[in-house]
Amino acid sequence: MKTKSKIFKTFVYTAAALTFAILIFIIADLFIKGIPYIKPEMFALKYSSSNLSMMPAIINTMIMVVLAILMAGPVGIITAIYLNEYASSTNILIKPVKLTSQTLAGIPSIVYGLFGSLFFVTFLGWKYSLLAGACTLAIMILPIFITSTEEALLSVSKDLREASFGLGAMNLRTIFRIVLPYAMPGILAGIVLSVGRIVGETAALIFTAGSSPRIPRNLFSSGRTLSTHMYILSGEGMHKNEAYATGVILILVVLVMNFISSRMAASIGKGGIDE
Repeated sequence: MKTKSKIFKTFVYTAAALTFAILIFIIADLFIKGIPYIKPEMFALKYSSSNLSMMPAIINTMIMVVLAILMAGPVGIITAIYLNEYASSTNILIKPVKLTSQTLAGIPSIVYGLFGSLFFVTFLGWKYSLLAGACTLAIMILPIFITSTEEALLSVSKDLREASFGLGAMNLRTIFRIVLPYAMPGILAGIVLSVGRIVGETAALIFTAGSSPRIPRNLFSSGRTLSTHMYILSGEGMHKNEAYATGVILILVVLVMNFISSRMAASIGKGGIDE
């Protein structure tokens, strides 16, 4: 028994070390090849073929993240609250909603891009625009919000709910004052995963947001995100070094956005519990 336990521990530690080593290798390789080519002119507000500025792509990426999170977040969280806090186990809506959520999570992003191109770009006449791209991404990350929020709600102890009911609080007040603040770390995980998927998405955005390298005038203007910018630079074959430099900035943008979302969620959770 002890031998099996030692073998299992060795296997777990080896797998964890291997995963960590691969992550470090990828980041180190990217940083070594990309940092020397990060130049001040790459952060000019106006893109040109000489400066290959990524600043418009950085701004477009942040706009895309904010729009998609604002669209998918409330819908996903409210859906999860309904499924976990209100719907009974015999409700006929539970199975279809969960099946739909699981199916949406497994669909390749290129399919979302094709749908967005046909519906938002062509049918609604939005053309290649940030709004069409954000709506497509919101549909794509919706299952992440539903699943992570539902699991976070399930992890909250029933004793907390019963204590709140015992003090005379109604169901809605219990959810917003007790359950959601304690579930905030799990919901935060969904936000972080969603931000990562939005920032790293390329295929769906090429079909919907386009690849204009400029700062958009409004939400109906075309614009490329950092991942699309990196893909185009790499695909051209003439700007591999600049593509690596864009990859470095892409990782830094993800870290900054995750830090901001963590701080915001922690602040919301602490405020709800204190009240």
